[in-house]
Amino acid sequence: MTIQTLNDLITQNALAGKRVFIRSDLNVPQDDAGNITDDTRILASIPAIKQALQAGAAVMVTSHLGRPVEGDFKPADSLAPVAARMSELLGQTVALKQNWVDGVDVQAGQIVLLENCRVNVGEKKNDDALAQKMAALCDVYVNDAFGTAHRAEATTHGITKYAGVAVAGPLLAAELDALGKALTAPQKPLAAIVAGSKVSSKLTILKSLADKVDQLIVGGGIANTFLAAAGLPIGKSLVELDLIEEAKSIMAAMTARGATVPMPTDVVTAKAFSKDAVATIKAVADVAADDMILDIGPDSAAVLAAQLLNAGTIVWNGPMGVFEFDQFGNGTRVVAQAIADSKGFSIAGGGDTLAAIAKYNITDKVSYISTGGGAFLEFLEGKTLPAVEILQLRSNAL
Repeated sequence: MTIQTLNDLITQNALAGKRVFIRSDLNVPQDDAGNITDDTRILASIPAIKQALQAGAAVMVTSHLGRPVEGDFKPADSLAPVAARMSELLGQTVALKQNWVDGVDVQAGQIVLLENCRVNVGEKKNDDALAQKMAALCDVYVNDAFGTAHRAEATTHGITKYAGVAVAGPLLAAELDALGKALTAPQKPLAAIVAGSKVSSKLTILKSLADKVDQLIVGGGIANTFLAAAGLPIGKSLVELDLIEEAKSIMAAMTARGATVPMPTDVVTAKAFSKDAVATIKAVADVAADDMILDIGPDSAAVLAAQLLNAGTIVWNGPMGVFEFDQFGNGTRVVAQAIADSKGFSIAGGGDTLAAIAKYNITDKVSYISTGGGAFLEFLEGKTLPAVEILQLRSNAL
């Protein structure tokens, strides 16, 4: 994948005095009072901004935040808290500008944060006229928002067509490099963990990975559907009976090429889904009609851990059980620790996965943690990400 990057321009000393428009992903969680509760995405956006400023550029940055109604700005939609946090991190004032589409006043060495881009009418529909106006604001466009790369919007796709120069920022470039390393040219064996409540939400991912991986490890409610497909009892566990044939097909395809979908031999059950539920470890064959499977058992976790320790590449999306309740978290904890201890390259993504990584304190031991939720999943599905595709087209035209 050949895409020109911000670093390429810096190496060429091509940014001094230039107006640089950076599309970041600053969609941070906030509490009811508007306070930022996790600034990870802001921290991830800082390197691109610093690089542009240090290269002598006049920098404009924008992002979406929440789900505003186009043309109907409300105080809750404002990036003001983000501007304040960015000012602290950069050690200089980050001015916030509203109604910026028709012009932005910013000088070399300065940074302006452009108010929530999704308030602009036409943003989500990738309106051509809007994209051209945005492109006219800058000499160089930088997409550093991997989390929105799966959406074709005016600030992620349209502007890329019309900007004089369009490149990938360091965060976007790093994401693509890590995902390419994991899926395009992985060290073998390649293990993928795909977990979650429903097979239907990740069916295309499972099918895509079934053609690539050596071990396809399923967890959570997804595992229940595969257990049922294997003819094992699952009691009253969450299951998608209409997708059992799909699960059988995936297992058959894996077996046919000498790969595996490891099935748990023991599970942790409860009579109800509750943080106070009593956890009982059982052999899979002993699951009763009124049992709910809420985690894999210790024997199964140990087997998976051994496989992961020997993996050359690990792709991780989803916890093995209801790890939010400690009595059903052992499977996820053991798997997480095995990933941390593995000498293979590991990449993890998805909200629940990131929460598990934080809970079990292995952030520094995962090779790459993706900032993109939907974009990460769509890449795993084998889909083309619109914002990446247009950057490739621009790079190929050089």
